Amino acid sequence: MMGKSQIDDPAKWMETLIKDFINKSPENSLKNRTNDKAWEDPLVGFSNGDDPLYQQYKELVGTFHWTPLEIFSLTFPSSKVPAKDLTVISWILPQAEASKLDNRKEMVYPSERWARARIFGEEVNVKLAKQVVTSLQEAGFRAVAPSLLSPSFKWMESERYTFASTWSERHAAYASGLGTFGLCDGLITPRGKAMRCGSVVADIEIPASKRPYQDHRAYCLFFSNGTCGKCAERCPAGALTPAGHDKVKCRSYIFVTAKEYVKSNFGFEGYGCGLCQTGVPCESRIPSAKESKSL
Repeated sequence: MMGKSQIDDPAKWMETLIKDFINKSPENSLKNRTNDKAWEDPLVGFSNGDDPLYQQYKELVGTFHWTPLEIFSLTFPSSKVPAKDLTVISWILPQAEASKLDNRKEMVYPSERWARARIFGEEVNVKLAKQVVTSLQEAGFRAVAPSLLSPSFKWMESERYTFASTWSERHAAYASGLGTFGLCDGLITPRGKAMRCGSVVADIEIPASKRPYQDHRAYCLFFSNGTCGKCAERCPAGALTPAGHDKVKCRSYIFVTAKEYVKSNFGFEGYGCGLCQTGVPCESRIPSAKESKSL
């Protein structure tokens, strides 16, 4: 067990812990016959608890969206820690290449590997969050995983977005320098849009990662130069148009149509889609302006 005094580089410690769990732990599994990995080498970023972006999210997403200090204080009511002494630890879990390849071939329903990643891969994500929180606590820090572990997390009605959650993992990742948003609302990262993400808020001091962008849609070809839109072409629910993402259509397709398909064809309770995340220029990387010319 490592104590505070033994941690020379908190950022490196956290990054190593997260990467080792995904790259070395047997927990990282799709739970299929071949025991394939759900996720590839993670990306890790950090943002400060008093970053102005988190206050902006309350205005953009809804007043119900927590700032890091709000969820930390809710979890630790007796805490008097100021927002500036909190760090948001954010990670990206890129989909395994085999899962992307399978889903790339699909036109209507998710592939089995993709559906397994949504269910069993998310179990891995939750276990990773538990490992991060436990390791921080053992070292003498207080920590909470807002969406993955907090019992206070919930979905809310949103006047602007129909519904939204009290903590957005994608928005935490954006604040932590890990990616920008695309037409389908997915986060485009240096490892692409085919991924899941997670985060932990802790009273540990780690320098914020640099955000290599100023526009929240900088990496999306549709918004940066008016090209692409491939994710809309891939959407089997007709939920994506130049006007944006229709969450009602998307949710209905995933939790009704796709859910029935997964159960009847793959034999387990699950759901998913991800067609807008695969077979597109931003699937595995940040697309370049050169690629847009060939679209």
